[in-house]
Amino acid sequence: MKALIFAAGLGTRLKPLTDSMPKAMVPVAGKPLLWHTIQKLKSAGFDEIIINVHHFAEQIIDYVQANDSFGIRIEFSDERNQLLDTGGGIKKASWFFDDDKPFLIHNVDILSNIDLRNLYKIHTKSNSIATLVVSRRETSRYFLFDENNRLEGWINEKTGEIKSPVARLNPINYRKLAFSGIHVVDPAIFHYMTDFPEKFSIVDFYLSLCNKENITGFEPENLSMIDVGKLESLDEAERFLRLD
Repeated sequence: MKALIFAAGLGTRLKPLTDSMPKAMVPVAGKPLLWHTIQKLKSAGFDEIIINVHHFAEQIIDYVQANDSFGIRIEFSDERNQLLDTGGGIKKASWFFDDDKPFLIHNVDILSNIDLRNLYKIHTKSNSIATLVVSRRETSRYFLFDENNRLEGWINEKTGEIKSPVARLNPINYRKLAFSGIHVVDPAIFHYMTDFPEKFSIVDFYLSLCNKENITGFEPENLSMIDVGKLESLDEAERFLRLD
């Protein structure tokens, strides 16, 4: 099975650590975030991985090569010339997903107890072009899903901004769920990306597609998840890994 790890971000919320290293190399429990993500993917059966790189890209490439690619196939999608955002990052890595099978996307700064193998099976048994792992955690931005867990829109509760192909969508009529940065998608999405620019958001892409294809939310039971995107979350991440 194949996967994409998003590791190109600048990690600005983890400054000053990311003044000298990429977010993927920030250590938690003595190992870089990238190590934890690769090990989780490997244990779930993902043996072909592509990592997008931009900020201090050489450190990530050198680390993977020094560890003999952790015994699996690992390639890199080089965004050093331009950071392409989440949608553009997927589009640029499309060459890697040449087997016509679904693939998993995982942010490098997410730690969770989710069963990735089960998530992949759930997606393959669905009729969805993308399955997004979501939760009820508190945030300011939410995807909006109907009673069948089908994506219908997005809301920023701080600004009141709503995005949806549904005319005059009323958020009250939908379930508000936070996106985890973990999703499984079919390579058929690349057909819809041809008209998108080089750089674009996967959130905006999904919202442009959700009235044409099934994009569903999956809310795992008893999900524990930490976004290790800011300095305050590092201690919590250490505790999470000790308990995991």
